[in-house]
Amino acid sequence: MIAEFKLPDLGEGLTESEIVSWHVAVGDTVTLNQVLGEVETAKAVVELPSPYAGVVTAITHEPGTMVEVGEVIIAFDVAGPAIGAGERRDRAPGAASGAGEAGGGPIATGAGAEPDAAAAPKRVPTLVGYGADPESSKRPTRRARVFGTAAAVTAGASGARVQGDRPRSTPPVRKLARDLGIELASLVGSGERGLITREDVLAFAGDHANGSGAAVEAPASYTPQGGITDAREVRTPIKGVRKFMAAAMVESAFTAPHVTEFLTIDVTAGMDFLDKLRGLKEFAGLKVTPLTLAAKAVSLAVARHSALNTHWDAANQEVVAYNYLNLGIAAATPRGLLVPNIKDAHELGLRGLAVALGELAETARAGKTPPADLAGGTFSVTNIGVFGIDAGTPILNPGEAGILALGAVRRTPWEYQGEIALRQVMTLSLSFDHRLVDGAQGSRFLADVGAMMADPAMGLVMG
Repeated sequence: MIAEFKLPDLGEGLTESEIVSWHVAVGDTVTLNQVLGEVETAKAVVELPSPYAGVVTAITHEPGTMVEVGEVIIAFDVAGPAIGAGERRDRAPGAASGAGEAGGGPIATGAGAEPDAAAAPKRVPTLVGYGADPESSKRPTRRARVFGTAAAVTAGASGARVQGDRPRSTPPVRKLARDLGIELASLVGSGERGLITREDVLAFAGDHANGSGAAVEAPASYTPQGGITDAREVRTPIKGVRKFMAAAMVESAFTAPHVTEFLTIDVTAGMDFLDKLRGLKEFAGLKVTPLTLAAKAVSLAVARHSALNTHWDAANQEVVAYNYLNLGIAAATPRGLLVPNIKDAHELGLRGLAVALGELAETARAGKTPPADLAGGTFSVTNIGVFGIDAGTPILNPGEAGILALGAVRRTPWEYQGEIALRQVMTLSLSFDHRLVDGAQGSRFLADVGAMMADPAMGLVMG
């Protein structure tokens, strides 16, 4: 029988995705959960696991094609009655993975199933603050929202799950749960027929991502390569990531009233400090840069000036204060700009931040940044100095109150101890949302970051 696989709702809040590549061809035999290909969403390239075991009979869209959610993208010849991609059959308790019902047909793994958006739980802040008491050095307590227990049957849901069943969810949701270290068996879904949704996972994890898609990415093909050519002009369709990025930046620029302040500082002592760190065995093999020092300075400064670590919730007319820091780091990759974030960066020391920054950059360059790392940022840093730029006016990631740009470190004539000397100097640029951050708050935050960049020992005073 022929079974069709429709492009699933990948939980990104979008209605379309672009087919990036196919890993199978017509006539290939595929197994359950084998990766069929990749699609590009507004945040990342996502793998599509097969919901069936069988033989590929048709591929309806070529790479580069934009496909609406719900459109058929591939078909299979499977044993037993065909199952529509959105008509998954639940497995009886104790049934073997991949075993079908009486007809022996394959079981869809949940791809293409549509969550019940109306029933999705709202996410509310649940993290305990840091910096207020002796317990502040500990990881913020994550309080799970209780939707039921694994043994409970979801009331009123057809096909509700009981203990022993395989949790029902879509492939992106399963991957998100893996990335966050959450066992889906501990959740009861709020979606249709007990489907575990992205919101269920995030609420359980206590992750308060605002859903704005703060991390944006530009396709490498957007900018023509090779300089001027014979063609008088080149037109590139605005779609996928570029379309999402444009909408996000317009929303940010014309919704949040931006203020940008600049501070030029002598960072000679800070650069000498980084040189000393590179000579320590604890930092052997790690890349230690001004960005490492800035990440720690921001972590300490937001604890002193919490307005920079907030979110303007227009829908509920509330200001959301984050009692944790998910530090976004702009990363240039072959596919364009990515802004993954370091979860709970405020808990990490300099070595931990150096490790996290190295892993983040390596993963981003390899194109393997998981969607979970691209959501939930609370404050961002961009290092424009690596391109030789001194200062700029960075645009806020939607949903965040501040973004800091690091300029290039240059040897410059500078007043030092009453004389003119060649010193290492850099400029910091801070943009902030004036609805959330007063000028005095932004100025003090920037001054504190600058003080710690200039003299890392100030961190002992401010920490």
